[in-house]
Amino acid sequence: MENIFDFTMSELEDRLITKGYKKFNARQVFEWIYKKKVSRFEDMSNLSKKLREYLINNYDFSTLEVDSHQVSNDGTEKFLFRLEDSNLIETVLMRHDYGNSVCVTTQLGCNIGCSFCASGLQKKKRDLGTHEIVMQVLKVEQLSKERVSHVVVMGIGEPFDNYLATMRFVDIINNPYGLEIGARHITISTSGLVPKIREFAEEEKQVNLAISLHAPNDEIRSRLMKINNTYSIREVIQAARDYVEKTNRRITFEYILLDGINDDLKHANQLSDLLRGINCYVNLIRYNYVEEFSYRGSSEERSNAFYLQLKRRGINATLRREKGGDIDAACGQLRSKKV
Repeated sequence: MENIFDFTMSELEDRLITKGYKKFNARQVFEWIYKKKVSRFEDMSNLSKKLREYLINNYDFSTLEVDSHQVSNDGTEKFLFRLEDSNLIETVLMRHDYGNSVCVTTQLGCNIGCSFCASGLQKKKRDLGTHEIVMQVLKVEQLSKERVSHVVVMGIGEPFDNYLATMRFVDIINNPYGLEIGARHITISTSGLVPKIREFAEEEKQVNLAISLHAPNDEIRSRLMKINNTYSIREVIQAARDYVEKTNRRITFEYILLDGINDDLKHANQLSDLLRGINCYVNLIRYNYVEEFSYRGSSEERSNAFYLQLKRRGINATLRREKGGDIDAACGQLRSKKV
């Protein structure tokens, strides 16, 4: 059987029309599963008996089991979910003054292999299906009994390496009959897959794009991120410039501050030179310690100095305080302990 959470609205419309049903029936199904959170086709009372029987016989609902659950003093919650094939994925709920944000996983493991990232401790087994990404948001809403208003596609895996499923996921959660999460409240993060950045620019979505940069030059970035050996900083930055020109949308550059590696004022100067003229902002992040690696996060003093230097040189920046520092906060950290 196919999973009902795998379908976008247009895909479900097409499927039902080919079976002799009406286009509006897809909207009805969407409302039942995403608005009313019904998990049985039998309970969809405004559908004809014939349609309900068709759905029962051809589609099912995915389930995620909670393997473990951690709660931080700051309200952040990290879930380790077990999939139907017994594999484990991480999902994080972060509470902010503007609403609840969920960070979703798109792959089982990761092949990007950033040298500081716990996600890469486990090589990629497979891509997640669209339904397995959608269910992360639904399950967090069910468990927390709170609405999710923002989604960041920044969990384990490279979203643009699972491009189609990620795009379909965005379509479903953004749909007004789906979870109705505003496009500008959705952010997709990539390590810098240049062809996919260019493809994403053609999607004409209002979704936010973040690029994990983490270095101001090729020497440091190649040391931290092996993807830089395929797509150099120059290529990534040019793709970013082209994206901004095509979409007229601001882009975010993620930059993890690592003590003694990329956090000197000279690095801030190099970064500001690199980004000059791009409609962007830099999200500076102090590194969450991962015991398998020797990296340490920059001190508060060096982090603040780096931030202020960017500001002095005309680069919009924020210095983010990592949430969940008292639990397995780093992406992939909890899963790596279980597999």
